[in-house]
Amino acid sequence: MEDRELIKEAYRAQQYSYSPYSGFQVGAALLGRSGRVYTGCNIENAAYSPTNCAERTAFFKAVSEGETEFKKIVIVGNKRGASEEERDYCAPCGVCRQVMAEFCDPGEFLVILAKGEDDYRVFRLEELLPLGFSKDNLQSKADRSYSVGYGRS
Repeated sequence: MEDRELIKEAYRAQQYSYSPYSGFQVGAALLGRSGRVYTGCNIENAAYSPTNCAERTAFFKAVSEGETEFKKIVIVGNKRGASEEERDYCAPCGVCRQVMAEFCDPGEFLVILAKGEDDYRVFRLEELLPLGFSKDNLQSKADRSYSVGYGRS
């Protein structure tokens, strides 16, 4: 799927944002290896800690439907009613980056931050979560074939 199509899906998802407290609406579109797209929006809660980000919503939907391998995600976010000129790139929070690290190869998985269909930046997950913690860190030292982060030397 082309990046522009995925960006459109993220903007569609953003419309469902439940953000009555912050007014900050986020949408995400996650592309699985199967070619299927999973969307998500942020869902706030008055108690704040139960709030869920758009990225995690998309990942949890995908995993709950059996998909656990992914190619890329698009994230869009801005204050409700922001004009195109007021939009900015919306990077994933640390918790979302950690969820991505659970299911994605950080050297291959792409994170696309868009503030318009033609205005976006592409990162590899390893750029956004250097020296990240993953399931590889839970292996014994003898089982590891790397020195620092993500199973690489």
